Amino acid sequence: MIVANAAEANDAAARLARQVPDGATVMVSGFGEPGTPFLLLDAVARHGGRDLTVVKNDANEAGVGVGRLLDEGRIRRLISTHIGLNRDAMAAWNDGRIEVEIHPQGILAERIRCGGAGLPAFLADLDPELLPETPEPRETVRWRDRTFTVEPALRADLALIHAATGDRFGNLRYHASARNFAPAMAMAADSVWVSVDRLSDVPLDPNEVVTAGAFVDAVIEVPRDFDPGSKAARIRRGERP
Repeated sequence: MIVANAAEANDAAARLARQVPDGATVMVSGFGEPGTPFLLLDAVARHGGRDLTVVKNDANEAGVGVGRLLDEGRIRRLISTHIGLNRDAMAAWNDGRIEVEIHPQGILAERIRCGGAGLPAFLADLDPELLPETPEPRETVRWRDRTFTVEPALRADLALIHAATGDRFGNLRYHASARNFAPAMAMAADSVWVSVDRLSDVPLDPNEVVTAGAFVDAVIEVPRDFDPGSKAARIRRGERP
C-alpha cells in the first residue's frame, strides 16, 4: 500500500504515473467534475504511457482531466457515454486521431459492474439497431421469445478514482453523488490508485466504508492548493468561468 499525505502528493503521483505502461486500459471515475481524480490524471498526462484505452463516463472539459491526457497524446481509444463537453475530444474523434466507443450510461455502468463481479457479460433488452456502433458487431441471443444484445464485461489494468476520505489501510468513503462509478471501477481493475480530499490517520468506521482497502493499492491526499482547472473550480473561487 502506497500512502502519501498532501505534502508528498505530487512526488507520489509522479512516481505512480511512471508505472503506467503503453497500451494500458485505464478506468477513471467521475461524472463531469464530481469524483474525477484530477491530481492523478495530471500526473499520468505528464509521466504516463501512451496508446491508452480510457474508460470514463465523459471526457471532462478541454484541457482538464481526461482533456489533459488528450493534450499530451496519451489516449488511443476512449470508451464513454458522451464527450460533447470537450471540444478537443470531439475534434480528435472527427479527425481520426482517437477511437471513440459510445454507450448508454447504464450499459457502461453495468459492463464495469460485471467486470468487478466476475461475470463475463450480461443481456440487455435494447434494440441493437438503436445502439451506437461498436468496433465489433453486437451479438444477440433469443431467450423466452425475446431478443437481447450481449454486452461484455469491462475490466482494466488500472483504475484512477477519487474519494472524499481514505485511511492508511485504503478504506474509502465518498461524498454524495461524487461516488458515481468509483466503487464499481475499484472492483473491476487489477490496480487501483485513489486521490482523496482527506487522509485519515484513524481507521474509518467499518459501517461508513464504501470501498474496502482490499481493493486499493495507493491513496494520495490532494493538496489544498491544487487547482483542477475546471469551470466549476473557477466558479468556486469567484472567477468568471
